[in-house]
Amino acid sequence: MKLRQLYPDKESWSRPGEFAQVVTPDGKNNKGFFWWEGGAVMGGWIEYWYYTGDDQFNDIVTKALLYQVGEDSDYEPLAQTLSLGNDDQAFWGLAVLSAAERAYPDPPDDQPQWLALAQAVFNRQAARWDTLNCGGGMRWQIPSTNIGYDYKNSISNGLFFHMGARLARYTNNQTYADLAERTYDWCKSSGLIADDYRVFDGTHIPSDLDGDGKSPSCNVTGRDLWTYNAGVMMSGAAFMYNFTNGAEKWKVETQKLMEALQPWFFTADNIMRESACDPAPSTTKVTTCNLDQRSFKAYLARFMAYTYQMAPFTQEWILPRLQASAKAGAATCTGGPNGDICGLAWVQSAYDGSVFGVTAGGLGEHLAVMEVLQANLITTAIPPLTATTGGTSKGDPSAGTVNTLTKQELLQTEPSTVGDRAGAGILTTIVLGLLFSLTYWLVRF
Repeated sequence: MKLRQLYPDKESWSRPGEFAQVVTPDGKNNKGFFWWEGGAVMGGWIEYWYYTGDDQFNDIVTKALLYQVGEDSDYEPLAQTLSLGNDDQAFWGLAVLSAAERAYPDPPDDQPQWLALAQAVFNRQAARWDTLNCGGGMRWQIPSTNIGYDYKNSISNGLFFHMGARLARYTNNQTYADLAERTYDWCKSSGLIADDYRVFDGTHIPSDLDGDGKSPSCNVTGRDLWTYNAGVMMSGAAFMYNFTNGAEKWKVETQKLMEALQPWFFTADNIMRESACDPAPSTTKVTTCNLDQRSFKAYLARFMAYTYQMAPFTQEWILPRLQASAKAGAATCTGGPNGDICGLAWVQSAYDGSVFGVTAGGLGEHLAVMEVLQANLITTAIPPLTATTGGTSKGDPSAGTVNTLTKQELLQTEPSTVGDRAGAGILTTIVLGLLFSLTYWLVRF
């Protein structure tokens, strides 16, 4: 698998869970993969194991998830304080939450447990809810000295909402659901989720002109539309729909968020695209997606698969788009001397010259293709487990509420941009027919 080739665990300088930095033409090594993408890949490999039963990545995943927990087992390692955002932390939280829901092999008893780690991330972030500015929501960055501390973005709040919905379902604890719903309602009232259900990137907190430390009114300033923002909101709503046994509110929200995907993120023939930086098929423009943005389609594919299972009324809409996108994504994987390097622009259904190499790039392209291929196996997959349906991971509701170390607040020197960071029987028959070919593509790429 090409994604595995990008993981530098054989290098003397590597650390578990982290990918190499990319060397730019000027020789500087400062445009590399951010820490959060390591968590995203580990989550993707857990999903791969869940779909296929192939455990070839499990040793890497387990080692990475335990190495990166940080000094207080909350995915706030001091080594990452320089650029730590709530969204960065949350992607590692999603990985361990998936481990709990998928009954991924538990760590040794003397190590932090998957569910407890997810609860620690959620609890740490719940304490950062800020009502003084914008009427609620979490800031993007965690240290107050970081550029982006004055920005409340959809991905940070969307991931918190999404985690809360999943934790509520897994533990049957209403408190998680209440905090999730509060977050979603704030995203709507703040304008991050528009009346037409577009999900904008974020809002800046205005300057405190009167010096009282409050800026209650905020306007949406980051109006870019990204696949992962829309997907995390939709799938969170779908988990809430499942947890509430089909509450009408969450059916409506899931449906509207899903339908709003089409004009922005899918072509007329149902191929997924990152519209903010991935050119439409009718143009000859080149992509402008940065390293982070090249992976965003991976998360929409994953979130669509979750939605398919949690809200069955979405299945007839979701599956054709996963199928068409998987076919187009796989068709881009013809680059390089062996014809197996994947491209970014799925709409071209051909390799587009995307680079590949440990210090060159390619993580986002190959993660996205892997995720959309394996998402097509969702109709025959067991739904995420809960504590009462076979989940074995041990939890700790108080995890993350006591910290033994003072977190350093260091200035981020290379901030990312605003957009970065982070008939069922008939359908089953169709997917079963694709099973063997999809497995071939998954192993190859």
